[in-house]
Amino acid sequence: MSTESSARRWLIAGVCVVVYAALWIGWVQDWRWLESADTSTLAAGWRMGAGNPGWVTFWHVWCTVFSPIAIRIVVVGLIVYLFVKRRIRPAVFLIVCVELSGALTELLKTLADRPRPATAMVDALSTSFPSGHALGTMASAMALGVVVLPMVASRSRPWLVAAAVVVVVTVGIGRVALNVHHLSDIVAGWAIGYAYFVVCLLILRGDPVSVTEADETPAVPGSAR
Repeated sequence: MSTESSARRWLIAGVCVVVYAALWIGWVQDWRWLESADTSTLAAGWRMGAGNPGWVTFWHVWCTVFSPIAIRIVVVGLIVYLFVKRRIRPAVFLIVCVELSGALTELLKTLADRPRPATAMVDALSTSFPSGHALGTMASAMALGVVVLPMVASRSRPWLVAAAVVVVVTVGIGRVALNVHHLSDIVAGWAIGYAYFVVCLLILRGDPVSVTEADETPAVPGSAR
């Protein structure tokens, strides 16, 4: 990873931490614009879901299939594979960034202790801020991008990136659509999830296969060293 790229990541992570803190302060202080954004998006989700069980079921299933818990279960297989291949740093990186992101979520939820929206259309455990789905999917998508993209053909990478973006964004939308999260919970989860990912990248320092080296794909099959 180049110095310039690393500096850019840290800058974005710093902005994300500021956004997270601002959203936390905003809901505590009842900032009018933030309350308006949260209320209007919840109302839109309620209008779509009230009396439309199919809508609720769709989003509930979608957010369950692509939940951080489901992703963590799948990633366990990749972690085992990496250990077998003696790729210790990437394996530990995934353990910390993906598997342990749930612990970070619960810590942050406990500190903020924001109640769930009263209009929640499905059951949801714990408190509301930040969204565990948003934090978990963001951290997981970024971490898997660093580890998995170098392992696939270059022509497949744009599709995988697009799929990851769709999952992260739609899961966030789904949690608001189900009225189990405020919009500010989702944005805060995305923000702190990215910042956490950048911190976890420190684990990969010294790994022989860097993010930038992943772009080097053999021109002829079988020509890789």
